[in-house]
Amino acid sequence: MKSSNRSDKAIQTAKSLRTLYFVRTAFSVVWITLLSTFVKTNSTIAQILFIIYPAWDVFATWLDIKANPPYTSKTPQYINIAIGILTTFGVTLALQKGVPEALMVFGAWAFIAGLIQLVLGLRRRKELGGQWPMIISGGQSMLAGVSFVLLAHSPTMGINSLAGYSAFGAFYFLLSAIRLTKTIKAA
Repeated sequence: MKSSNRSDKAIQTAKSLRTLYFVRTAFSVVWITLLSTFVKTNSTIAQILFIIYPAWDVFATWLDIKANPPYTSKTPQYINIAIGILTTFGVTLALQKGVPEALMVFGAWAFIAGLIQLVLGLRRRKELGGQWPMIISGGQSMLAGVSFVLLAHSPTMGINSLAGYSAFGAFYFLLSAIRLTKTIKAA
């Protein structure tokens, strides 16, 4: 009976995460579209979008916490929320100095958030399956974080790379959602 109960909870978690991943994909598509539209024509809107991205990640991480059963450790997600909040404020403050400073803050966040995503994907792969896109995405986010810091002194190139970063994230969330659908159907 315990095994069945745990299996039911794993299925419910997979369903909740699948929904969240589809929502994250949709958000990213809208965000990319807006950023691509305004990055060269309206720097104020582009900067607001720059700030919104880590703030959205905080909210999405909170939803991730809610999707998980009570018996799982949520420490990585809480750390991610704290770092995301600090990043949101950090990007806001850094933008007052300039785009290069904001890209450096964003890059540090992308690296740390990627590391957390990598750890979560590795932890979840045994119970839920379908986590390889999240594992790859976490590693790629770490590399992107380093790239943002290196591109910080080329602000136009750096801001444009934010859309690519978000596009890869959307792609991996979509793959994970599809993979979780297979996990749910197999149960």
